[in-house]
Amino acid sequence: MTPAAAPTLINRELSLLEFNQRVLAQAQDPSVPLLERLRFLCISSSNLDEFFEIRVAGIKQLQESSPGSLSPDGLTPREQLAAIHERAQQLVAEQYECLSQHLLPALRAAGIRLMPRGSWDKTTREWLARYFGNEVEPVLTPLALDPSRPFPRIQNKSLNFVVSLEGEDAYGREATRAIVQAPRSLPRIVPLPIGQDGEQRLVLLSGIIEAFMPRLFEGMRIINVHQFRVTRNSDLFVDEEEADDLRRALEGELQHRRYGSAVRLETTTDCPPDIVHFLARQFGIGDVDVYTVPPPVNLYRLSAIYDLIEREDLKYPPFVPSLPRRLNDEQGMFSAIRQSDLLLHHPFQSFASVIDFLREAATDPKVLAIKQTLYRTGAASAIVDALVAAAHAGKDVTAVIELRARFDEQANIELSDKLQEAGAHVMYGVVGYKTHAKLAMVVRREKEGIRRYCHLGTGNYHARTARAYTDYGLFTCDEDIAQDVHEVFLQLTGLSRTPRLNALLQSPFELHKAMLAKLEREAALAKAGKPARVILKMNALVEPESINALYQASQAGVQIDLIIRGVCALRPGVPGMSDNIRVRSIVGRFLEHSRVFYFQNDGKGEIYCSSADWMDRNFFRRVEIAFPIRRQKYRDNILRDLETYLRDDTQAWLLDSTGKYHRRQTDSGCIAQAELMQSYTAGRPLEE
Repeated sequence: MTPAAAPTLINRELSLLEFNQRVLAQAQDPSVPLLERLRFLCISSSNLDEFFEIRVAGIKQLQESSPGSLSPDGLTPREQLAAIHERAQQLVAEQYECLSQHLLPALRAAGIRLMPRGSWDKTTREWLARYFGNEVEPVLTPLALDPSRPFPRIQNKSLNFVVSLEGEDAYGREATRAIVQAPRSLPRIVPLPIGQDGEQRLVLLSGIIEAFMPRLFEGMRIINVHQFRVTRNSDLFVDEEEADDLRRALEGELQHRRYGSAVRLETTTDCPPDIVHFLARQFGIGDVDVYTVPPPVNLYRLSAIYDLIEREDLKYPPFVPSLPRRLNDEQGMFSAIRQSDLLLHHPFQSFASVIDFLREAATDPKVLAIKQTLYRTGAASAIVDALVAAAHAGKDVTAVIELRARFDEQANIELSDKLQEAGAHVMYGVVGYKTHAKLAMVVRREKEGIRRYCHLGTGNYHARTARAYTDYGLFTCDEDIAQDVHEVFLQLTGLSRTPRLNALLQSPFELHKAMLAKLEREAALAKAGKPARVILKMNALVEPESINALYQASQAGVQIDLIIRGVCALRPGVPGMSDNIRVRSIVGRFLEHSRVFYFQNDGKGEIYCSSADWMDRNFFRRVEIAFPIRRQKYRDNILRDLETYLRDDTQAWLLDSTGKYHRRQTDSGCIAQAELMQSYTAGRPLEE
């Protein structure tokens, strides 16, 4: 995109903060069950942490290396950091206001009380004193500061206390300051015994440590105690071209993640300025990086309350996903897939069928080989267990594991050990390109010869997130698709040149060009006076050339609906540029995660599902797959799902031309996710 067109983009970092604002709105919505509201507040806090760890850290690095560089929307790194600070401060203030003014009073009304120190009666204080002595004090290590004792290393996002002291220490010297670190092994929320009134009372670990801090400094007087927390750069740097062993290089970097450069300091609002400045100097950060908040300094730790409180009336009602009738016939996965393709929509339909597919393959004597990509699977993965069982059973198992899946690097290293010990072939993807595609292939010898059964998905092979993320998964033994999947695995393991694929679109090769070509085709149809429509659903839209193509299609008369959960750099509704583009974000019970691309194509509608968002990294620096939905039945169903999202007027946020989101609320009360839950539970045409 040319510099002249740059103002047509919305800053992606500020757009991410706007997404976090939409998550926070769920915590403020009284129609959402109370403990779910608390969970949304914690998600908002966790998202903000990751935003600083990755996004802000990246801008700070850019400021050091290239201070005059401009973002796509024309801001220097310094200007971006200033704008982020202003917006993030506002967001943090709203998070704490939501907690103090809405959630805590509502919890008290529901018989759940988070007890600050000032509310402890004698019995409570005595109980907590015993708890501190038995469970907390033995694992605390106070670190006094003096010229021979430098400021300690502070772990990323850990709970810490700075203590101001006076008097003499054990050696007759004047006491000044000390640091106390709360080990991560200690629970951040401590439940008290339930009283006769049945009230469930909870106490923050930070309050307990502050209350009994004098026990750690006998003979000295504590002037004040203040919590603080530092957020560090958590992006791993590995020079893949220089690293002889990517795994070993990553393991080395993981040791340093907890102590990367500081990007944010959080202190309590009552912390004196001299102590704030003292801490800021220790971490080498400026005023723009300091955030003062009411205690506690880490709202995410309140997420423990959700699991501690067993109150079904304060949570979303349980939801049991369905299965297509064909999979309920107990005929076996391979028999079901041979009849015709199977498309599943998670979490409305069960992910268990994916696990069954691999378990059946592990025990079937006709199965010769299994190949699979793994990006995120979880610590205790039934998927990995099935692959291990297959390897033990003598199957040829190949796993392409992406070691660089952010924040899952250590887990992926451990599961690679497990697979290698079982005898599986383990590959770590391609240097310079993250393997983000979601593919599994089972090679089976049958009477007619070798047949390949494939699963292609938009989400990770992760059973837990499959209950909370919306994704599509396709089972097929279509020969064109199976041959393409085979070629992609040859490329990933042998680095061979892939011939032109029959059905799949792959990054970093033809996916970007194909999407631009399909947009150009819709534009040509609109100019010819024919109906032209595009619906795109994804997590993020920031790639400039794609955005420019959408603008051009809009100007040609194409009707474009974009369902973008997170960051969107496109400006809709700008006269003469994007009049025909509408952008919405859905934030609800489930995390919208599926990527779907619909092109009307003069009545011959095309639908692709994909692992890729429309971002530079997905198009050019990752191995991604978009797969076509060939059965008309399934295309109709996906289009019906998309139209349901476009009717949502309860959990939908509409983006205006200035980059601001507004909640859409009309009289119909349509909640897309609720309608989909009901539709799939009742049984819809998709189920066979």
